[in-house]
Amino acid sequence: MSPSHVGTGRPSLRADCENCFGLCCVALPFAASADFAVDKAAGQPCSNLRTDFRCGIHANLREKGFSGCTVFDCFGAGQKVSQVTYGGEDWRAAPQNARQMFDVFPVMRLLHELLWYLTEALELPQTRPIQEELRRMLDETERLTRGSAYELVEVDVEAHRGEVNQLLSRTSELVRAEVPGKKKNHRGADLMGAKLKGANLRGANLRGALLIAADLREADLRSADLIGVDFRDADLRGADLTGSIFLTQPKVNAAKGDAATKLPSALVRPAHW
Repeated sequence: MSPSHVGTGRPSLRADCENCFGLCCVALPFAASADFAVDKAAGQPCSNLRTDFRCGIHANLREKGFSGCTVFDCFGAGQKVSQVTYGGEDWRAAPQNARQMFDVFPVMRLLHELLWYLTEALELPQTRPIQEELRRMLDETERLTRGSAYELVEVDVEAHRGEVNQLLSRTSELVRAEVPGKKKNHRGADLMGAKLKGANLRGANLRGALLIAADLREADLRSADLIGVDFRDADLRGADLTGSIFLTQPKVNAAKGDAATKLPSALVRPAHW
């Protein structure tokens, strides 16, 4: 669903729609809203999905009322389920596998998102004290993704996410500790529509913060923890997100920005900015 990504590194954790059976367009539900023009139940193919598993309106998703598709990313889970878990056999050719495949996809998607965060944490020099623990957790998460379809649907993803999150929290503390001065703590805060133009949020804890439609023009978000932040329609024009951690492409895609917005090196500037 999301536009192609050209960022550096982590190629297996980037969507490769050419090798996916359109799983995000079938397995996931959506409701008619500002993000989607129609209702669609889980397991029901989107009316825009073609027989070759490509989107018939990919170039015009926003104009056609499907902006929600442009801010979704499977983190490479689609091709893993399609080509590894099911060995290249698609749900149309093997309809007996369809329901199970659609149940496996969201599990794989979460595991791949965790792989993204763990890989990022391992790349950070500040995490040297916990590198061994991060590596073990990365290997265990990768092992889970390699399980059979039957094993994947039995994975306790919430329990595993809880274990991973402990390490990600420690990563956040190590990174933000290097930022001088007192750091703001807005974890889980409701900052919808907040006027934060030019705000000093360097090293801030913004985990899970609601920043929908917030004015963050020219804000300093360097080294901020942005895991789970909701940037829908947030104005990031001129903002500096250099070195911010756990920011993902879908979050960036959901925001507004411009040529002056500075992003982490692993992410790319959305085409609509």
